[in-house]
Parts: sequence; C-alpha cells; structure tokens
Amino acid sequence: MDVELVSIGDELLLGFTIDTNAAFFAREAAALGIQVVRRATVGDGAEAIASAVKEALVRTGAVITSGGLGPTADDLTKPSIAALFNRGMRLDAAIVESLRARWKARGWPGELPEANRAQAMIPEDAVILENRHGSAPGIWLEDEAGRWVAMLPGVPREFRGMTRDVLLPRLVGMGAGGTVVRSRTLRTTGIAESALADALGPLAKDPEGVALAYLPGWEGVDLRLTVRDLPGDEADRRLDAAATALRARVARHVYGEDDADLAVLVLEALRAQRMRIAVAESCTGGMLGMRLTAIAGSSDVVHGGVIAYDNAVKTGQLGVRPETLAAHGAVSEETAREMASGVRERLGVDVGVSITGVAGPGGGTPEKPVGTYCVAVDVRGALRSFRASSVGDRHEVRQRATQAALSLVRASLGR
Repeated sequence: MDVELVSIGDELLLGFTIDTNAAFFAREAAALGIQVVRRATVGDGAEAIASAVKEALVRTGAVITSGGLGPTADDLTKPSIAALFNRGMRLDAAIVESLRARWKARGWPGELPEANRAQAMIPEDAVILENRHGSAPGIWLEDEAGRWVAMLPGVPREFRGMTRDVLLPRLVGMGAGGTVVRSRTLRTTGIAESALADALGPLAKDPEGVALAYLPGWEGVDLRLTVRDLPGDEADRRLDAAATALRARVARHVYGEDDADLAVLVLEALRAQRMRIAVAESCTGGMLGMRLTAIAGSSDVVHGGVIAYDNAVKTGQLGVRPETLAAHGAVSEETAREMASGVRERLGVDVGVSITGVAGPGGGTPEKPVGTYCVAVDVRGALRSFRASSVGDRHEVRQRATQAALSLVRASLGR
C-alpha cells in the first residue's frame, strides 16, 4: 500500500517546530508493508491544505494528514478536506459531551469554552477515529471510489498513539502487508565515511543484495541496510546476512544497532566489571557527565566529575603538573592523561576519563586549530589516550569529543 503524508502548520514551515510525526509514521508503516511515497508540508491556510490533499488523492488515493484539528481559528483541516469530498459539517453531540467531561475532570474553571465545540464538528458521513491521548478525535473520510483521507492531530504524543492504536490496525485490515520495507542500522564510531567504505571493500555497495546507505553524524557513521517488497521472514533473513557480512569487515568500529547509545553500552560494561567511573572535562564542560547520567540507574556506576575549564582547576583539583601545562599546553595528550589519572585517584574510582580541547569558534592556533581535542582514559593505572581533530561548530566539536571519549572507555574495557 502506498500512502502520502501531509503535515499541516505554519510553525512547521517557519522552522519553529520539527516535523517528527512524518518520520515516525514512515518508520512504523514500513515495517507493515505500507510505504510513504511522498511527504508534503503546508501552512494553516484552507487553500493550501485543500490543494495538497487534492493532489495527493489524485496520485495515490490514500492520504494521512497531521495537524489542524484543534479548537482555534487556524485549525482548518476538517472543513478544507470536507469540501473536497463535497461534504458538509455537523456537530457531534457525543464528542461535545466527551469534551465537557474532560474539561471538568481536569478541574478547569467555568464551562467548556465555545471554541472547543469546533473539535466536535465532523464532516458528514465521516468515521470518527478514537483519540485516547488527547481531546481532538481523528477523522476518516472516504469517497465512492475508495479514495480516503485520515486526519490525525498534530501533537506528537497524540499522533503517535493514534497511529498505533487506530490507524495502522485499520490499514492492515484493509489489506496492507504481505510484503514489507525493513531497515537495520549498524552504528559505527571512530572511522570516517570514506575510510569505512574502503574497509568494506566489495561490500561497500549493496551487501548480500541489500541496499546500503552511509549516514554520517556527530556520533559516527551509521550504516543503514534496507530491503523492500519482501515477506517479513525473508526480509529479516537478508538483513541478518548483510549485517553479519558488514560486521566481519568493520567489527571493531561497530558499537551497536539501530538506536544503540554508546553511553548505555559503557555503563553496562562498567557494571559487568564492577567498576566505577569519574570524568574530568575541559572543553566539553560537563557534556560527558551528562551523557552518562542521562541514563536511568547510572548512579551505581558514575561517581562524579570535575569541570576543569581553568588551568588552576586542572592543577589544584586534578593534580596536573604545572610543568606539563608549560611544556605541552592545556590541549595535549600529556595534560589529558594527567587529568584522567587525577580524577580517578582523587575520587577513588576504577576508571577516569578526560577531555580537553579547542571547541571554538576562537582560541585555535596553527598547531592546535579549532576542533582539536585530546581524550584519555585511566583504567586502574593503565593509560590510553589520543588526539583528534573535528569539523563543525562549537556544539558539534563538543559532541564528537564526548562520543570519542565514550568510545575509548569502551575499548579500554575490552568491549
């Protein structure tokens, strides 16, 4: 089944809101053999909504909209699409009562505002799609030729809940499925995209007959494998074979699949070896500690840390020797190694990890340009370190340095 998505909202076009609904639906639907063949984003105007939906109906006859179902004057999705189907609008008394009960249950003062009654206006002969996650019901509108539009709220929590609860089961019941579109992602770090392609050799394109895409980002380069138009079992078999073949070539750079988080894997490795960790950060200013402590339950592994931005903190709190700073500078492997050892010893943990660098946009020199960072790890006295250079703005340099530090910790733990 091919469908089109139309995302509605001026806030999307202006860039104030990122359209996560479309990406979510595309992923969920593909696993069931429902393919999004086109996506459009339009503003809140009735003409723009009607035009986008009309064109999509001509192409595929199957359209899903997101947004424009609220109670305010800019919520014009329902009447705009109803007019395309030559349907009038009617007030649904049951929805009004549901909205009134919801209003009272939340303890809001006064009676249900008149504006909320707009949410109870439904196109004639439409099917109401239950929304257990918010106030605006979804709408299913279909014509005599079998062309249909499913209108869902734009609030991500409501859109996602209704997609799983109502929309996808309905589409499967209409015959979607049989063949699927499935993907699997191998997550790599510590290797550039071009070097990764070289390392894969003959597998660099379509391994085992499976489409391969390279997706570089600050966390590393993701290898996205995708198969289309196959039964589910066969799709999984091919993805397994392709993933195994890729791992055989670049296993040391692969740290997980799909949504794997390197911080989670580091915590698991530390926990398995009954070790605790402390961080010492200069240019990242606490970002490494944040990555680790963002994981629920990290307190049994993460002991603490020091943000050693000034050299006086490096010497006073971490024991970095003044002569090391004088000879090599704050941004050096030598300083990073003493920072890692200092935080490990002074906080009494098994593992110390440090980052120091030039995040920019200023502060760079010909010898240490912006983007230079040094990382070190001390595991019970065994030291490892390296220096690297990153492209990107200040935030991206800090992110890349943090990911590199996590990768070095994992490697130092033999994982």
